[in-house]
Amino acid sequence: MSSLRPAAAHRLAKWFLPLSLFAAATAWAGPKEDIKALSLKFLALRSYHASMTHSDKRVPKTEMDFVAPDRFRVDSGMGPQVIIGDTMYMTLDGRTMRVPMPKGTMTQWRQSDRAFREVDRAEIEALGIETVDGKPAKKYRMIQTYDGIRSDSLLWVGANGLPLKMEVTATAGKRTSTTTIVYSRYNDPAIRIDAPK
Repeated sequence: MSSLRPAAAHRLAKWFLPLSLFAAATAWAGPKEDIKALSLKFLALRSYHASMTHSDKRVPKTEMDFVAPDRFRVDSGMGPQVIIGDTMYMTLDGRTMRVPMPKGTMTQWRQSDRAFREVDRAEIEALGIETVDGKPAKKYRMIQTYDGIRSDSLLWVGANGLPLKMEVTATAGKRTSTTTIVYSRYNDPAIRIDAPK
């Protein structure tokens, strides 16, 4: 058993930063309230699937499953990683390693109090209606700064009040990259995540 280096844990947590935008309150009085209401609905999900692609084609496509309250399965093509609470199970070349992570590395993004702060800090505007994969969706733009990284995000929300797609363009210094996240399989009971044996 080995320890996950803080820098590696920090990079892993940033993969899930876009998801934190969905972790938060109520009424539909304006775009920020819309996103807060969506956040509550997203937090209440039992499970979902997300596919993530990067503008840098050297970065592999990532498939992620989530099962409440704290289980993730992440696969970037180099072997699945299962995260349960603050423990990561990494499988490489048929071997599984159990790696402790700093407390709250992943679960912090599903805490409503933190999520409310993140949403409140963001600039959010409604951009009307667009079609995503043949489905009508409300479109929003969100601008946020986190640890010196500016993110400019586009979010498409389906008729069920949950996200269909999100594009996050992050700028750090002179470097800019875009991550596209497509969501599916909301509350699918077939999504199960267990610790490798």
